[in-house]
Amino acid sequence: MKNEYSRKGIAAAATLKKVMADHFYELDEAARTGFPKIAWCTSVGPAELLRGMGFLVYYPENHGAMLGATRMATELIPYANAIGYSPEICSYLTSDIGSYLRKKTPLTKAYRIESVPRPDVLVFNTNQCRDVQDWFAWYSREFKVPLIGIHTHRGIGDIWDYQIKDIAQQIEGLVPKLEEVSGKELDMDRLKEAVEYSRRTSELWRDCLESASAIPSPWTFFDAVIHMGPAVVARGTRQGVEYYELLLAELRERVANNVAAVEGERHRLYWEGMPVWGKLRALSEQLSSLRTCVVASTYCSSWIFEQLDPDDPFESMALAYTELFIVRDEPYKERYIESCQQLFKFDGIIFHDARTCPNNTNSRYGMPERLRQGSGIASLVIDGDLNDLRCYSEEQTKTQIEAFIEQLEGS
Repeated sequence: MKNEYSRKGIAAAATLKKVMADHFYELDEAARTGFPKIAWCTSVGPAELLRGMGFLVYYPENHGAMLGATRMATELIPYANAIGYSPEICSYLTSDIGSYLRKKTPLTKAYRIESVPRPDVLVFNTNQCRDVQDWFAWYSREFKVPLIGIHTHRGIGDIWDYQIKDIAQQIEGLVPKLEEVSGKELDMDRLKEAVEYSRRTSELWRDCLESASAIPSPWTFFDAVIHMGPAVVARGTRQGVEYYELLLAELRERVANNVAAVEGERHRLYWEGMPVWGKLRALSEQLSSLRTCVVASTYCSSWIFEQLDPDDPFESMALAYTELFIVRDEPYKERYIESCQQLFKFDGIIFHDARTCPNNTNSRYGMPERLRQGSGIASLVIDGDLNDLRCYSEEQTKTQIEAFIEQLEGS
């Protein structure tokens, strides 16, 4: 049965599909021919440095999200568990390793690509969690290729100069091994160009996200988690800039014409935490039927790196990758969410308590209650996971959301 209040699609989606397809086809060709060299990188790792050194960049977390969205993850996770990786750790990690072990990837159905591209080097940044290092370490042993990375400070309140200098030195310290693998010296002009492209991509992506501050909102969180693809995989390239110029123009046109993503928008929410990748459509349809638009999230804002400066690439990369929400302390996170409430005028927050992602779950240490007491922001905590749908109850979540919206209507 079709919902009375539907969510309007984004016309730029056709271009998005091409950008993502071209990304994977280019990697597949390089894997088969051996040129250019391929670096695997965590999603908020030093992509600009890798681009500047001529590597093609592959992001396993993007593949993990695809495994979740296609619902392949749940059947693949046990194969990683069987070789000693706990079901309690990151389900991106376990589903991705399970995918490799079973030789099953969503890339085959989407692009007729048989497998993920073989890496020449693996580069991580622990600003997200320690799991990314362990994830890449498994592939380093499997492929017998170098593993290098950056160890980020965590629980940061105010950012101090020594922290930035430490991370900048770590990033610069990656250069000798990358030069050895690539067979090329670092080209500073190429690095600066990549940094500038990333900065401009970030600015455009921020503007796209902030368009949802309009009432009614021209798009939803469920649109944004799909359209953020190029902000991850095309960072440091002209293609990323061009895509978000196109998307931003469409969103601004919608705002100017008072086009609502959710017809009859009545309630506005904030999504805190990871997406439930395998249930995006169900959640989107339910909330749309309740005339509720999820207008903002911390997750989608994780790829805004406006601090990047081509005139100071190493220190500006260090600052950009250290200012991330996920590495900050609780008081900073609360102030950030409160500032988002001022901008987006949301009525409440859905906190997703993701079973296997404690680092991107912020409901476990009293934050929802502190926000309620301090700012009067209502919240709902739902249990689930980014990829492992065994941790998610659709009926329970549906009932919780219905009750929450009723609560908002009565307030």
